[in-house]
Amino acid sequence: MKKLFLLFSLISNIIFAQNGKEKILVTDMTKIQQVNNVSISPDGKRAVYALKTNEPNESDKLDFDYRTHLWITDYQTVKQITRGSESVSGASWSADSKQIAFARSVKRQSQIFIMPLDGGEAFQLTDLKYGANNPQWSPDGTKILFTVNVSFSELLKDSLLNPMKKLPSWSFEKAGFKNNDFLKNNKKIKANPDGNLEEIRAYLDKDIEDKKAKVFSRLNFQGESTTEPEMKFNLLFIIEPKEGAKPIQVTKNFWSFNNAIWSFDSKKIYAVCGLDSMQHPDREQNTSIVRINFDGSELRQLVGEKGVSYNNVALSPDGKMMIFTTSKTEWLGFNQMMISNADGSNKTPIIFDRAANNFEWSDDSKYVYFAANSNGGVPIYRLDIQSKKVERLSDFDSGITSFEVSKEKIVFSKTEVKNPSELYFADLSMKNPVKLSSHNDNFLKNKALSFPEKRTYANTKGQIIDYWIMKPSNFEAGKAYPLLLNMHGGPTAMWGPGESSMWHELQYFCSQGYGVVYANPRGSGGYGKDFQISNFQDWGTGPTEDVLAAASDAAKESWADSSRQVITGGSYAGYLTAWIISHDNRFKAAFAQRGVYDLTTFMGEGNAWRLTPNYFGGYPWEPKTKDILDRESPYTYVDKIKTPFLIKHGENDLRTGVIQSEMMYKSLKIMGKEVEYVRMPGATHELSRTGNVRQKIDRMLRIYEFFERYIGR
Repeated sequence: MKKLFLLFSLISNIIFAQNGKEKILVTDMTKIQQVNNVSISPDGKRAVYALKTNEPNESDKLDFDYRTHLWITDYQTVKQITRGSESVSGASWSADSKQIAFARSVKRQSQIFIMPLDGGEAFQLTDLKYGANNPQWSPDGTKILFTVNVSFSELLKDSLLNPMKKLPSWSFEKAGFKNNDFLKNNKKIKANPDGNLEEIRAYLDKDIEDKKAKVFSRLNFQGESTTEPEMKFNLLFIIEPKEGAKPIQVTKNFWSFNNAIWSFDSKKIYAVCGLDSMQHPDREQNTSIVRINFDGSELRQLVGEKGVSYNNVALSPDGKMMIFTTSKTEWLGFNQMMISNADGSNKTPIIFDRAANNFEWSDDSKYVYFAANSNGGVPIYRLDIQSKKVERLSDFDSGITSFEVSKEKIVFSKTEVKNPSELYFADLSMKNPVKLSSHNDNFLKNKALSFPEKRTYANTKGQIIDYWIMKPSNFEAGKAYPLLLNMHGGPTAMWGPGESSMWHELQYFCSQGYGVVYANPRGSGGYGKDFQISNFQDWGTGPTEDVLAAASDAAKESWADSSRQVITGGSYAGYLTAWIISHDNRFKAAFAQRGVYDLTTFMGEGNAWRLTPNYFGGYPWEPKTKDILDRESPYTYVDKIKTPFLIKHGENDLRTGVIQSEMMYKSLKIMGKEVEYVRMPGATHELSRTGNVRQKIDRMLRIYEFFERYIGR
């Protein structure tokens, strides 16, 4: 009877998805609830997960606030276990499966809490000046590992974190000083603008402290939303899971430790950190895997070599092996899986031509489960440790956004066209999946959705390009509809039916009566190393061939009006939008978002500046490279643009930098072209994904409204 009910529910969902008549509205983005961070209890009887929602802002009724709270399931029902205005993160089970540790903000600092699941309120475990994050319960249940993020000046001065007042072993690279002695804090010197040199320096330091000046000596001074003169460091701490316990600092000095995990005997900690402690952290691109005793003693480098980054370490339950990823730091890296003994010996590469992530060992240490972007979806794969063979367990038409493995089942969150995010469980072969949650069912049940049709194109390099065509949601035979070419950024991103971030945008435009086409051109992720690096020194011409081939095919559909085509894309796809309209005039209007248009200035103002040497083989001051950068920059062809053009950038976007869009807009305006420029106050590069909800709505409506000016409806 239960199986029949599940089958009926599945059929009903499909009917609703296909036969509903209501449009997806722009404000429906506020109704989407996202399941993530799945974690199974050690006894396997329950699982906890995070649910991200959009809640109305109390003071501004037009805006919304993000909230993330924890839910728990016994594989029959789901229920919410945390509430309130402060979001939570990082749920971790105790060894006896009776408690959960998580992080929650207190007075604007994240702190660790513990919640007993047999009743009672959660209690605050940490109260640290710099906050606490990422709690991980030790396997024996006696300790919790967590991270503390500390700025350079805080670490330099704090007598508890740095009791010996040590200076960094690497050079601070301050101009005019051969060593780091200038960092020594001499409180006896009085700040005096009219005093001697030491007093003047003390005065200038006080200006920095009082935020009257920013002084940069570091290479990577651009953050996501503001310039950052100071580095920050991830330090590791442990604490006993009881009220009143005092945290113990595990790692010290001016170095960061990430991806930290417990050994299964709870005596050691594995982590990822830089390879060379004598190298300035901004210049150190190599990462290594290290092991350290839980009391901070005997730090040992297990895996590391120059020119290589090691990441994503996961230990087998029997404590004998570990799996991790490796990639070259120079040029265009590509993650490769590798397994070794737990001490780093006997490293063995795994042949798998996708970028793997989220490793989960089976309970018997015979298999590793992982996810990887592939062919428009995010399937779960399984690696047989003995044979080294990889098996795909789920499809390309959905995306697994989070999962964990127990002795008997896989619990996972999934996105698909008919529902953007829900919780499921299945057996260890991903067979017989059961849907556990219904967070998005209610708002979807009467909606008209468009289901993409996959097609392929063989380009002039012989590569097979995947693309998808979506009909307008309430399609009527005999009517002609405008066609939107929507493109992904990266350039190593990948779109498809299993990509979650575009679910609402694609469905919204189909509901507004547009056909939509999107493609994964050369350079996209999800199709292997050779495909991903095939746009080296070719960001424009080659990818343009691929996306325009998809658009041309979609324009042949009987319902498509080829005279009313429009185009948009963000980040790298903002670049590609500008490139295309400077070389092709088929589009009635174009909208470029947070794009890069001049690769030389991008090298200076964007924090993603390493894309320039990696993709184009050098730097702007090198003559051969300069010619390539000029050739590959859309700005070089700005005078050829005839298409009405809307340009958007977040004012605090330092990943690509606002000068890019200002140059493009100002130049087109000088020439009297049809152009409009939108700046989003406070917005970063992540506006369309995690930005202010009202600005996300504004962005979507501006695309629609601008296109409507030119398609003649």
